[in-house]
Amino acid sequence: MKNPLKRSGASKPTPGLTEGQMTLMEHLSELRTRIIRSIVAVTLGAIIVFIFSNPIFDFLSEPYCDIRAVDDCKFIATGALDPFSVKMTMAGYGGLILGLPVILYQMGKFVLPGLYPNEKKVLLPFVAISVVLLFAGMAVAYLFMPRALEVLVGIGGDRFEPFFEATGYLGFLVKMLLAFGLAFELPVILVFLQMIGVLKTETLRKNRRLAAVAVVILGAVITPTGDPITLLVVSVPMYMFFEFSLVIGGQMTKRRAKALAGPA
Repeated sequence: MKNPLKRSGASKPTPGLTEGQMTLMEHLSELRTRIIRSIVAVTLGAIIVFIFSNPIFDFLSEPYCDIRAVDDCKFIATGALDPFSVKMTMAGYGGLILGLPVILYQMGKFVLPGLYPNEKKVLLPFVAISVVLLFAGMAVAYLFMPRALEVLVGIGGDRFEPFFEATGYLGFLVKMLLAFGLAFELPVILVFLQMIGVLKTETLRKNRRLAAVAVVILGAVITPTGDPITLLVVSVPMYMFFEFSLVIGGQMTKRRAKALAGPA
């Protein structure tokens, strides 16, 4: 005899429940739990970054010091709270970056009941690949940052001396790091959209040329230098990621179709 509590949703949610066995309130409770855990992870990451803010800021200042070409490069402080503001900004962004693996995992666990058993197995690799690609994109941005600053400062000629205000420099650097990191997340996003049926693999394959143009445009937007070498370095990996997402997304789409069809 079937348990009537399971049909009515009166029982407490368990990890094995499917979407059809959970009520709206159970979904909201689950979502709240995932959000709280993500906030805790970001907060802990922010505390860690704040504690080690000095060596982290020294590392982030290297591109600026490269174009300054001096042994002791310094920033301008236009207000008494500027040093503290820089530390808090680094803590906020750093906490978000360090907490990203937990955020992605909690998001995956929230949608996990709606996935098939073979798709649930890819959650941890999915999160790991997302984190690796994010940091790979940020690493590329960091390596090209001295070149970007040199080009941007050089636009004004000899009339400008590169002597930056710390908050503005840090904001520009973080935006560049996140822009490159999110751009490198392209394959993960495409695979996820194929998994949930928003995009079809066949449609993406038929629009390869448009995808190539879109990748070049995106690369031009996130690279402020405008030189072809930097654009090539950014665009080629992104298009390779696009092709890779077609392979993975196509395989997962076929497995989902077989699961829906059931045994022959």
